[in-house]
Amino acid sequence: MDFKARLSLRIGMNDINEILRLTHDSDTRKQELYNLVIGEDEVIGYHAAWIFTHFSSQDNEWLYNKQDQLIDEVLACKHGGKRRVMLNLLYRQPFPNPPRVDFLDFCLGQMMSSEELPGVKSLCMKIAYELCRPIPELEQELKTMLAMMEGDLVPSIQAVRRNILKAMQKGTSLQKL
Repeated sequence: MDFKARLSLRIGMNDINEILRLTHDSDTRKQELYNLVIGEDEVIGYHAAWIFTHFSSQDNEWLYNKQDQLIDEVLACKHGGKRRVMLNLLYRQPFPNPPRVDFLDFCLGQMMSSEELPGVKSLCMKIAYELCRPIPELEQELKTMLAMMEGDLVPSIQAVRRNILKAMQKGTSLQKL
């Protein structure tokens, strides 16, 4: 199958399931799909990244050594949907301690942006929490920023904010709530 040709068109779950089957036991095919994520075409990259979000936890581990490259791609991405899907991929990965400062700054900036899509904003909030959690000073800074966000928020952002504050109180990861 020519991934690029297939992903240049509208795709559905049948396409996703077929590509998942083709990539499951093949690092070569995963790399071929990944190359489309970081390629020039934003729409094909968006579709390719969307397929990666359907990978099993085991298959998703293949992306762990691509974390820096994915972060670089997120920082430069202009396509809101692709940015959201790549953030979703990154959220499923373990983060290094200390965090990558440019990525933390990006997440903190995007979570406060009034122009960012709610999906991107909420993922940035979740990732920022996971990045700040091991460092008390950063966690306090995040808590201050979350307090500044109080007000006229869309329900999804309100829920993420509330869940982060609850996780801070319990000292746990958001994924353990």
